[in-house]
Amino acid sequence: MTQKLDALEAALQSRCGTAVRSLERRVGEITLTVDAADYLATMTTLRDDPALRFEQLIDLCGVDYSEYKNQPWSGPRFCVVVHLLSITHNWRVRVKVFAPDDGVPLVASVTGLWSSANWFEREAFDLYGVVFDGHVDLRRILTDYGFIGHPMRKDFPVMGYVEMRYDAESGRVVYQPVTIEPRDITPRVVREEKFGGLH
Repeated sequence: MTQKLDALEAALQSRCGTAVRSLERRVGEITLTVDAADYLATMTTLRDDPALRFEQLIDLCGVDYSEYKNQPWSGPRFCVVVHLLSITHNWRVRVKVFAPDDGVPLVASVTGLWSSANWFEREAFDLYGVVFDGHVDLRRILTDYGFIGHPMRKDFPVMGYVEMRYDAESGRVVYQPVTIEPRDITPRVVREEKFGGLH
């Protein structure tokens, strides 16, 4: 495993070079972080270079780094994380790209490289508000058409903004402001008398 990771790391450094802002190797995996400006070119290299040949995009998701690990975060807030697989070389890589503008998080679409990115990018747009430049059909995929906001952002309220119900009088589903009263729920912890060897 170590020799394979050594070979992958060397291939990534020689082929991607200065486009890689950081290369981290932890728990048998390699993570590349690239700038948004270099993202599409780097992904093209990862797919097309014979020394790398990442033919499959396995996963793509958004991440909100605000208050990462319950600590203030000083860098860009929104990140796109992509997992790639090379069937030819039997290795994997994770690629991270941070959107430079927190107000309008924007990165290039990779749907032209891997068609499997289509719905993943739509999900990241829907849930985090990340806009994928060049995506031909970027619209919500999990929330309703009239949904306001992006529910996986850390500043999105836990109960949302609106609720829906069926209105018998109008014969359809209607939206209304949330009517649930917010309350803190603290779970009650019950321990057995000698739980965990405590006396």
